Amino acid sequence: MTRPLSWLALCCVHGAVSVVVWWSGGHWTDALIWHADTWTQHPWTLWTSAWIHLNAPHLIGNLLVLGAYLTIGWVVRPDGRCTLAWLLAWPLVQLSLLLWPDVRQVVGLSGLLHAGALVVAVHLTLERLPIQRARFWGVLLAVAVLSKVALEQAWQRPVLWDSTHELYVVQVAHLAGVTWGILLGLLTAWWPAKADKRSV
Repeated sequence: MTRPLSWLALCCVHGAVSVVVWWSGGHWTDALIWHADTWTQHPWTLWTSAWIHLNAPHLIGNLLVLGAYLTIGWVVRPDGRCTLAWLLAWPLVQLSLLLWPDVRQVVGLSGLLHAGALVVAVHLTLERLPIQRARFWGVLLAVAVLSKVALEQAWQRPVLWDSTHELYVVQVAHLAGVTWGILLGLLTAWWPAKADKRSV
């Protein structure tokens, strides 16, 4: 049984571009950052801001999660529908932050990573992916991520200062990520099953 490569490829793109942008540095990276008040003049930042990281721990933390997603991609075999849902969540997570005036800008992959987790969790829970005990693993993944977001209480504390890593954490991006992950996961999970059998 072959493994769809789109999910693995997207993980690699996020990781590789994030490292290249971090390594190259420079003030030019400011043009890649999403700002709530100027994004309409710089629409590409809906995508590029995810690749900007404020310091080494920020980057390393997201790369470690991406490594876990590569493992998930290899074991669970998320198909093209999962990848499409994750791609659609990419700009939508950023746009959702306009609902919170406290969020002036956001960088990093964390919101998008939360979306990807819930996309896979939904597809597993609905048994759309070809692994044993898919529903069990889907529910477990969903409960773990949703519990984390619930503990953050992002609806009350959308932005929080993290003194350990010396940066502001836009917690509401995590909330937006799981919301879009669920919605887009459900949308793509109900696509015709025949397409699944040809792709796995």
